[in-house]
Amino acid sequence: MGQDRGKYDFYLGLGLAVSSSIFIGGSFILKKKGLLRLARKGSMRAGQGGHAYLKEWLWWAGLLSMGAGEAANFAAYAFAPATLVTPLGALSVLVSAVLSSHFLTERLNLHGKLGCLLSILGSTTMVIHAPKEEEISSLEHMAEKLVDPGFFVFATLVIIVALIFIFVVAPRHGQTNILVYITICSVIGALSVSCVKGLGIAIKEAVAGHSVASNPLAWILLLGLVACVSTQINYLNKALDIFNTSLVTPIYYVFFTTSVLSCSAILFKEWGHMGAGDVIGTLSGFLTIIVGIFLLHAFKDVSVSLASLAVSMRKEERASPAAANGTATHYDLLRGESPEDMEMGPPFESVSRRNGAMTLCDH
Repeated sequence: MGQDRGKYDFYLGLGLAVSSSIFIGGSFILKKKGLLRLARKGSMRAGQGGHAYLKEWLWWAGLLSMGAGEAANFAAYAFAPATLVTPLGALSVLVSAVLSSHFLTERLNLHGKLGCLLSILGSTTMVIHAPKEEEISSLEHMAEKLVDPGFFVFATLVIIVALIFIFVVAPRHGQTNILVYITICSVIGALSVSCVKGLGIAIKEAVAGHSVASNPLAWILLLGLVACVSTQINYLNKALDIFNTSLVTPIYYVFFTTSVLSCSAILFKEWGHMGAGDVIGTLSGFLTIIVGIFLLHAFKDVSVSLASLAVSMRKEERASPAAANGTATHYDLLRGESPEDMEMGPPFESVSRRNGAMTLCDH
């Protein structure tokens, strides 16, 4: 009976995790559609500091879809292991990319698709090999972790970096560099996840009958979560309004996942219990993420697809017989020799062209 119950919980958690990815991936599309409708109406765009999207029902539908996805993701952790739920968050990237190609007429070239795939594989590998969290059973234990010098320094650096990006980098480069707004969302997201974990502990204590309302830490975590989430929503809207959704979604996923893993490692100190295999797996996943990000950015303006590669291969095949029959090869042309040059003159003679005159030189 207990084994059947365990299987039921496993599949329930799996279903919640998959549905979470569908809701979150679809939320990007709904938000983008709402922002595009506002742009056609002539409203001030979110990327320019406007907040007209608050009156657009499609944007609210996207926000509710994201809320439903996050709720399903939170519930999935109660039934299935984290090593299953967390990597499945990558499915939201695939959902968003597929839906954006159908509903937003946005195209992702072959390099971009490979970059998305590598980013997902790298993030999944990194999560699988990441150390497990230390169990925290009370708000008092959480408070001890939050005032630890290592986490205090990390949180201070995160806040400083976020403020520099918000007030210095974003006004100058936010409209042209996709990483600016996404970096703000990601570093702030690390703190928001910590607040969510703390509030989850507070809810468990409240359900168990303990007094939580009188604990100031619970209110600090709640206010911190509101501030972090509102900042994330604001700058994520700006990124979606300016840049291609198929680029924003995977990059945000990679940056956010890396930021959260780093924060969790510092807050819960799990890295000391990692084996050599987990260390190698984590570093390999991180390097794979870097390669994926490079492919997404370096070739995003190059029009390359499987169809164009097939056409190019057929052209090469047609050119090969011609080259075998005496036509100049690509190597000869790259050396600057035309077919006429190769046919002209005896074996030990070459043509010299200077100042418009042509002379025959013996070697």
